[in-house]
Amino acid sequence: MAASPQQQGQGGPGGGGGGWTPEQFWSLLDKADRRFARVRDLSPLGRQEPDAFAKAFRAYTQLWRMQQEHRHRLLEAGLRRWQVGEIAARIAHLYYAQYQRTADTALLSEAFVFYHAVLDRAYFQDADHHLSPAKHLRFLARFLLVALLLARRSHTVPRLASDIRTLLDDSKKSFQDAEYKEWKHVVQEIARFLRADSPFMNMRPLRYSYAFDPPPDTLRTVPPTVKKRGLVLSDTILCSYYPNEVKFTDLSIDVFRMVQCLEWEPCGSFALNNGYSAHDESGQNQPNLLKDLRDAALPPNPLKTILYRPSMTHFLTVLATKCEELPSNGIMLIYLSATGEMGTSGFCPDTGEKVLSNFNKFDISSTSHISSKENKEPCLWLGCRETEGSNCIYPGDLIPFTRRPLFLVIDSSTSYAFKSIHGTERGETAAMLLSPSSRSSAAGFSGDSTRNCGSQFTMFLTAPLQAFCFLIGNNGTDIDRDAYNKAEELLLLSLNEWATTLVASSSLHPVWVEVLGDPLLRRLLLRFIFCRATHSLFKPTNHKAEFLPTCMPPLPESVDAESMLSQSCVMRVASFFGAVSQFSFAEVTTWPDVDPEEAVATSSSGSANKGVPETARDSDISNSSSSF
Repeated sequence: MAASPQQQGQGGPGGGGGGWTPEQFWSLLDKADRRFARVRDLSPLGRQEPDAFAKAFRAYTQLWRMQQEHRHRLLEAGLRRWQVGEIAARIAHLYYAQYQRTADTALLSEAFVFYHAVLDRAYFQDADHHLSPAKHLRFLARFLLVALLLARRSHTVPRLASDIRTLLDDSKKSFQDAEYKEWKHVVQEIARFLRADSPFMNMRPLRYSYAFDPPPDTLRTVPPTVKKRGLVLSDTILCSYYPNEVKFTDLSIDVFRMVQCLEWEPCGSFALNNGYSAHDESGQNQPNLLKDLRDAALPPNPLKTILYRPSMTHFLTVLATKCEELPSNGIMLIYLSATGEMGTSGFCPDTGEKVLSNFNKFDISSTSHISSKENKEPCLWLGCRETEGSNCIYPGDLIPFTRRPLFLVIDSSTSYAFKSIHGTERGETAAMLLSPSSRSSAAGFSGDSTRNCGSQFTMFLTAPLQAFCFLIGNNGTDIDRDAYNKAEELLLLSLNEWATTLVASSSLHPVWVEVLGDPLLRRLLLRFIFCRATHSLFKPTNHKAEFLPTCMPPLPESVDAESMLSQSCVMRVASFFGAVSQFSFAEVTTWPDVDPEEAVATSSSGSANKGVPETARDSDISNSSSSF
């Protein structure tokens, strides 16, 4: 990782030597601009960090130190406050670019600090004729994206959304009609995104947090007699496209949730031992959050590549590159969320055998199947229908990459078609979580839910309690934090019981043994079981295959939706919300009377979770080790 401005060496033009001149500053500024442009044009692929990052950071380190040590002389020489702000904004952009390559959330926090300083100190306030409105809007939009990823919902996100809307209205005359309409569309996207990413969805971190999730060293493991390779999630590809879906820039609401779900909460263990006021933004008497965010106990986040509406050739190029660079002990997660095309041959969840039969007849040297409308395979659409060949993904497209361990999450109406991959892998058995082919018409997910609040299936994987509440018609407006925390504890107890049953099962497929060994994948699998059991027992979707998610290879019968364990777990959560009547339970189903507080205290993961203060997610970092 390239050194940050605080970590770079002390030599160079800004070192306080007597021979310093303002011309050196301007010369270095030109050099830094050129190096920044090179970083901006770099490909996001690759595990090795290019030298351009280190060179750009080194240049901006010197610039930052020079303006700190010689601010008065530089102002006399013509330096303007908006130029200082632009330097800080570019440092923030470098941090964010590094985060995109490394998935290190500490870098995301550093980017937030520099962006926040530019906004809080109003560096761009007096730059009307120097800084174009479009450039100022881009700065605010980038900062908003960073703030959303860090869940700074209490103050910064609303402020930025309001500033973008106000600046656009005030600058309307300076835009051409087409450009103004583009930014107006961005403002509308932000409004829709914030409605979907509601306060209820942010009641707890979506990231894996030590304050809410079991620490990895407390997770139950398979017996030593069970052969285990010790694979870990190291790379992910997150790809989505729905017409008119909720998104901001190229980040859809579903991918936004998956990004956080596949990361570790950076201040998890810090929050357990060091309380602080989450709403004090004055910067007085607060600990150095940036130092504590770098928790050495946290495992590294898997690398993530986000693709929005990619062409098929681009998707395959990225996938091939990631597979080539996958570590020997790594698993790659591929998340595909897109509308499906069933074709004219009448594919449905009950005719999966036909899908497999057609795939087995596939001849890569023949193109006759492409032009045959009668034998059209189900696929995922990632773009315009007019360019069918380059914008759709077929199950067979992923077969060559099963030489490496894959964990597939398919969220689409044609997800069932990807069952055909099972048994045709080229080396490694692929683990697959497949969404229902139809979405529930429950009150919380009425209409096209993808266009309103995101996918129901993805919500169950990333925010299962919120998804459960939406399913039973509870939008969370009346639930208080204490009640929500107790419901989370009940859900955690249920997930732990499913995990214990899986670990003890003698019929567990080896691929799921590896999945249970990785905390992030393990959490996805357990939430999938909860999703499947909930939909199977929910009266509107009871025993209707099109509404039930599936997985390949199959899981043991002991965790099936109709098992007594699954029924008891769902009943436990449903009874807390008074929604037992909405589910179809067996008459003999019983569940223990569990006090939520006692349940967490006695579980393997919850003993340290009581009395945890709100984390930094609910506040904004207002101080830094940097001097602005």
